[in-house]
Amino acid sequence: MNELILVVDDEAEIVKLARDYLKQASFRVLSAGDGVAALAMARSEQPNLVVLDLALPGMDGLDVCRRLRQESDVPIIMLTARVEETDRLIGLELGADDYITKPFSPRELVARVRAVLRRTKGEVREPGILRVADLEIHLEGHRLTRAGEPITLSRIEFNLLVTLAQHPGLTYTRAQLLERIHGYAYDGYDRSIDAHIKNLRRKLEPNPSDPQYVHTVYGVGYKFNELA
Repeated sequence: MNELILVVDDEAEIVKLARDYLKQASFRVLSAGDGVAALAMARSEQPNLVVLDLALPGMDGLDVCRRLRQESDVPIIMLTARVEETDRLIGLELGADDYITKPFSPRELVARVRAVLRRTKGEVREPGILRVADLEIHLEGHRLTRAGEPITLSRIEFNLLVTLAQHPGLTYTRAQLLERIHGYAYDGYDRSIDAHIKNLRRKLEPNPSDPQYVHTVYGVGYKFNELA
């Protein structure tokens, strides 16, 4: 069965444009014009992905994203006319998987939807368990323990950790990490990776302000501590 996409935007023209192109790409499409309706539809219809505008009447997109993440791991692509870095980073920190800035190309939207669905269906394909320091990373089950204690990560956080931990000491640029987690050559705002790293450290590190696992290589990117 073709994947079901929920498009949430209060601009009818945007909804029609997104719906037409997604349907041409063989997706099934539902739409909602406000945050309350979006939550109700997400709960009842269980879409495979949500395209979510931030500037919604009543409950805004950030609140919708927060509520969805409390209830589900459905992939979320933010759709926004806002250009402020803060809005983008807040959305990513709340658990959104990707974002597109208006005005956008409908073909790009379809490409992003496909890429997000592809990576969320099975981002890590290697069987087995990766053990690094006191971490045990279950690749197939997307589970993580530290010294035997379970730690819950989002898909993006888990994939970032796997990418870094598979090659301790190797420095990845922000662009390289974005390409790894998004599954295609990503030409967006490369500093958004910092928000994902911040979330990962908050959950993973005993002391996030003095990380022992994920180290910053200033002016370049990040690496997993080979001495961890």
